[in-house]
Amino acid sequence: MAADLSWEHDILELLGKDVMVFDPEIRAKLSKDYYWYSPVLDRQLKDIKAADGVALVRNETEVAAVLAFAYSFTIPVTVRGAGTGNYGQAVPLQGGIVLDLSRMDQIIEIGEGYARLQCGVKLGTIEKTAREAGQEIRIYPSTYVKATVGGFVSGGSGGIGSITYGNLWDGNVLEAVIYTMEEVPQRLVVKGRDLFDYIHNYGTTGIMTEVTIPLAPRTEWAQLIVQFPSFEQSMLFGEALAADETIQKRLISPMEWPIPSYFTPFAKVIKPDMAAVMVEIAEAMLPMVDVLAQSFDGHIGHVIEADKYRRTIGVSDFTWNHTTLWGMKSDSTLTYLQAGFQLSSYLEQMRMIKQQFGDEVLFHFEWMRNSGAITPTCLPLVFYKSEERLYEIIHYCESIGVKIFDPHTWVLENGGRGEVGSMQRRKRLNDPQGLLNPGKIICEM
Repeated sequence: MAADLSWEHDILELLGKDVMVFDPEIRAKLSKDYYWYSPVLDRQLKDIKAADGVALVRNETEVAAVLAFAYSFTIPVTVRGAGTGNYGQAVPLQGGIVLDLSRMDQIIEIGEGYARLQCGVKLGTIEKTAREAGQEIRIYPSTYVKATVGGFVSGGSGGIGSITYGNLWDGNVLEAVIYTMEEVPQRLVVKGRDLFDYIHNYGTTGIMTEVTIPLAPRTEWAQLIVQFPSFEQSMLFGEALAADETIQKRLISPMEWPIPSYFTPFAKVIKPDMAAVMVEIAEAMLPMVDVLAQSFDGHIGHVIEADKYRRTIGVSDFTWNHTTLWGMKSDSTLTYLQAGFQLSSYLEQMRMIKQQFGDEVLFHFEWMRNSGAITPTCLPLVFYKSEERLYEIIHYCESIGVKIFDPHTWVLENGGRGEVGSMQRRKRLNDPQGLLNPGKIICEM
């Protein structure tokens, strides 16, 4: 589709050179994301042809114009935020137009308990502005400095803050403005359960131009590195801290040794051969956490006081998928998985994986809440040997009750998105020609 570019002149007349770009370097750059975290996706996507053109839109009028034009010429449209996704979300598998929304970056309104935002606002900008107003974001990814709010909602799931507020489906999106892919694109204002068809959808069911998220009261966060003789002790500490509702927290991230050795900026404060837990807690709770750590034979090895929050590198810069990035900087053969362990049996599941694979799999967990329940979520580092071996590890984990959300595929169903039937039905309604980010969701039109 869209190979002959017979439409180039027409779209330039419609939008102008300030919006519509055909420069080969820009097209190549904006047709990629961070899929290279996966050696499987890197092999499959690195030679994919760039988009035929890039629309650098500035407002909803231009979004609607691009969609209407593309519909009339049957041109695929792949939406893009900052391109920090890891699954090839922003890669245009069938060419066409990349719809770059990063210039739609206005904070429309910050009210009591909420922020209404254009989709291209960076999460770091929202956090800074909200904290100046006595509030803060509830959840955000480790890529928050670069990531956009629309990209996070459309391509992410959870992050820092999820230990208290859960994932995106747990009330962390209040409202969204969505444009459909039709002859005359509709502007939909979506709330409630209908939002689920647009969360973590890769822009397959509609184009999100505006989003409203809840805010929490600002907290003065202390950042800690807590160390333990064994990884199991670090996990038990993490579970106890997660369950203690009297301690206000934003992050609990245990790491098996040698993962902490990859965090070179903290090399002077991390003791070798010990597990480490990256923690963010309300500063007033520091004595309580110190006592809790000692009860599991641990100690607080490093503290970053609340007055230095966001003024220097922080512990969250080494958590969630930034853990993988630091690992890959140290050893290029490392990749990762995304896994859900069972609260009732995670220690036994960990032991079984270690018995089967040893240090071929290194544990990194994120304690979070999912629909209110405490959940040990794991992003283990894996020394990559082959695709076949990677899927041996995946299949073994699944055989012992560990749910794998496969980060080595761009297809939503295969990546563990869960039930997508509602999204498929929504796509048929909103995108009748199947032009929005084709190939990312299995949906017979």
